Amino acid sequence: MRLMRLGAPGREFPVATDGVGVWDLRPLTDDIHGRFLADDGVERAQQALAAGRLPRLEDPADGTGLRVGAPIARPAAVICIGMNYAAHARESGSEPPEDVVVFYKHPNTVVGPFDDILLPPGSTTTDWEVELGVVIGRRARYLSSREAALDCVAGFVLSDDVSEREHQLQRSGGQWSKGKSFETFNPVGPWLVPRDELGDGSGLRLTSRVNGEVRQDSTTDDLVFDVSEIVYRLSRFMVLEPGDLINTGTPAGVALSGRFPYLDAGDVVELEIGGLGAQRSNVRRAQTEDAR
Repeated sequence: MRLMRLGAPGREFPVATDGVGVWDLRPLTDDIHGRFLADDGVERAQQALAAGRLPRLEDPADGTGLRVGAPIARPAAVICIGMNYAAHARESGSEPPEDVVVFYKHPNTVVGPFDDILLPPGSTTTDWEVELGVVIGRRARYLSSREAALDCVAGFVLSDDVSEREHQLQRSGGQWSKGKSFETFNPVGPWLVPRDELGDGSGLRLTSRVNGEVRQDSTTDDLVFDVSEIVYRLSRFMVLEPGDLINTGTPAGVALSGRFPYLDAGDVVELEIGGLGAQRSNVRRAQTEDAR
């Protein structure tokens, strides 16, 4: 089962798909948010789907024209792990870290998997980052073990941690979030896949392409800190709440490496993770308020 949200921005509604049909989740919840996840929402959706208790919808791929939104409602927090693939750390000029490197994105960066990526005015160093996203399903606070950490995971998503490198590195004052929080800088989805269908998140292949050319190609087996370790360590210094999104880091192959050009208007960014679907984002320049 895969969970999705369909509809115009701000008016999405929750659905489930089993690979054959699309099923309305509104008999169970108004949205895929923290309250739904904390109330065993994923398990209840699986049971309702298996029992035939959900109304079937016309498949949006058959021409209903419904936009695919991010598969989770706006999270309270977007927590990101930096330099979590050894090769990417080295292409960024650093050795792999000995502890998790943490930064944040504004929650309103989260958009749908086929929405446009907007280049900030004047930006010439906007970059792509394919990442495994972890969605928290129950509160994680001072956890005692990696096993307890995995039990707090509701499921996984495909995430693009879009980054403006000048703001992140040269204009940041050491705080990466300045280059991470522009509007549209976190396309997510198309699906939230329950943890029991993908295990601990290991062995998943991640790829990115720009204008059809491969940029990144790796697997989550190359993570420095795996999903269980990330959630466990984060819980030791912050409380993770249901609905929070964790971006677990990106593999080598970004523009920051110097091997590829940064994004420009007209580019097309395509990302994929095995079992989690694919994204396709057109890149265009943001209009300033005065130009609207």
